[in-house]
Amino acid sequence: MSDLLPDGTYRGWADLLAARLAARQDGFRYANLAVRGKLIGQIAAEQIDRAVAMEADLVSLVGGPNDILRPRCDIDRVCATFEDAVARLAPSCGTLLLFRSPARRGPTLDRYRPRVERFFDFIDEVAARHGATVVDVYSSEAVGDPRMWAEDRLHLNDEGHGRVAEAVWQRLGFPAESDWNAPLPPPAPVPWAARRRADAHFTRVHLLPWVGRRLTGRSSGDGRPPKRPELAPVACADGH
Repeated sequence: MSDLLPDGTYRGWADLLAARLAARQDGFRYANLAVRGKLIGQIAAEQIDRAVAMEADLVSLVGGPNDILRPRCDIDRVCATFEDAVARLAPSCGTLLLFRSPARRGPTLDRYRPRVERFFDFIDEVAARHGATVVDVYSSEAVGDPRMWAEDRLHLNDEGHGRVAEAVWQRLGFPAESDWNAPLPPPAPVPWAARRRADAHFTRVHLLPWVGRRLTGRSSGDGRPPKRPELAPVACADGH
């Protein structure tokens, strides 16, 4: 999300990573089953068996944060469902990546921080039990900087996705191509009136529709198929 290409489609860190891996490996194939807005129960029901059947060398699982951001979240259920998904995936792939996902620093994170950190600590425990690899982007102050996030304040922008791709690349043992955790320069001061206009725009365009979907049980991903449902070669255009 929010890493737009000129044709209006999204790219994102996984596509960037796949393009790099494809450049190093003949016959490389890549699938992306992710759909925006999915809860961990939906991921477990709709995506895990398909991923298991692919018997891939590398699988990444990102799920749970959408549950955590809901006001009524059964964190024990989220953790149990997440570990069940990991237990199903881990034996079927060469390397399973789990994530301490990035979080935008600010009042929203402060409100949910205890729940978020409890879940990420659980991910560390699950990884140890099932031989998975954890990519920790949550602890990065640079990636958490609001300047790395899109105007919806929920998804990374293009630079944020690039940094996550580099973090995963290095966690897989490849030589660094940049410092993904490099601190940003001090932010320029923003006048009070400009901040209020930005807050009003965010509330009208992003927050209120999000609240409306929560109240009506809808998701931004309803009816959307995965963008790469099958393992397929990666063209250069997919990553550039």
